[in-house]
Amino acid sequence: MGPWASNLKFIGDIFIRLIQMSVVLLVMSAVAAAVGGGDGKDVGKMSFHTFKWIIGFTLVAAALGMGLSMLIQPGLGIEIASQEAINETEAVSASLQETILNFVPTNVISSMADGSMVPCIVFSLMFGVAMSMYTKQTGNTIVTDWVKGINAVVTNIIKLVMNVAPIGIFCLLANVAGATGFKVIIPMLKFLGLLLIGDAIQFILFTPLTAALCKVNLFKMPKKFAKMSMMAITTTSGAICLPTKMEDEVTKFGVSRKVADFTGPITMSMNSCGAAQCYVAAIFFMAQATGISMTPYQMGMAILLSCLMCMGTISVPGGSLVVYTFLASSLGLPLESIAVLIGIDWFAGMFRTLMNVDVDVMVGMLVASKLGELDHDVFDEKKTVQY
Repeated sequence: MGPWASNLKFIGDIFIRLIQMSVVLLVMSAVAAAVGGGDGKDVGKMSFHTFKWIIGFTLVAAALGMGLSMLIQPGLGIEIASQEAINETEAVSASLQETILNFVPTNVISSMADGSMVPCIVFSLMFGVAMSMYTKQTGNTIVTDWVKGINAVVTNIIKLVMNVAPIGIFCLLANVAGATGFKVIIPMLKFLGLLLIGDAIQFILFTPLTAALCKVNLFKMPKKFAKMSMMAITTTSGAICLPTKMEDEVTKFGVSRKVADFTGPITMSMNSCGAAQCYVAAIFFMAQATGISMTPYQMGMAILLSCLMCMGTISVPGGSLVVYTFLASSLGLPLESIAVLIGIDWFAGMFRTLMNVDVDVMVGMLVASKLGELDHDVFDEKKTVQY
């Protein structure tokens, strides 16, 4: 159908909006219930092991992105797009301190309205801790029950919306293939190839490590990842994949509901191995495309800022464009180079989201295994459980 297929985009947009309207409440209620429903010792252990693996995996991914960028040099020979395309992207001038400061909300309602996940999670963690204190002091579980009830209702809304997922995904893909065409890949084949190679290396590194530490069969894992991986590739959104990811963690991988509800939303916003690798590669691409040699300081800042930007990026399609602009401004790179990345960001998003979502589950498995909350019978398909 060619460009006419873009007329189907609004149906895909409706599907995305139906998910987006519920995801903030889903995240906040899940985190608050997970923190407030258990004892402080459990929450402390879950937090320590969750962030330990998030930081470790993200640093490895960012370093891998730097190494592959220096080896493949994706920016060499790329022609910068027109100034008109560049002007459409708004510059971001936030400093490192301001970025960290913005993780703490001044108005959680405003953060919810803006879809700012990390401020919402910070509030939810504190709400959960305070809720647990209130329950212990009074013996009254009404607040805890209310939060868990909200989570159950929002989960049912998501499940209803997911019934039309095939139609929504079809319309999104039809728009990209019909209106843009595959010619958009050609100028950036090296960049996309770098992301593909990086994802493959991360799988080769992380999957056997997870299987060994969790004492599960490595060869059963690819099949269990199939459903969420397909959703990640087609929607390019960690938020859209969140309900499926959390359900599969419990029903396919044997992670307990308590751990899945705690690690699922946090890893969605903060564990972004695919994004860290992509952002570092984008920095090197922008430098190479404009003939700039990066200093060791800039390389170190590239890894630091890319990892930082992964913690709090809104997990919806297209959010990386603001990040590209922030990184270019922060490292003194010409904004003109961003325009080339804009053209193929949807395809780059496939590789980013695929790695983000699958590694989220690995983090959940590692945390559950450490806390004795991993059911090997469920993983080995000897019994079934419901989420």
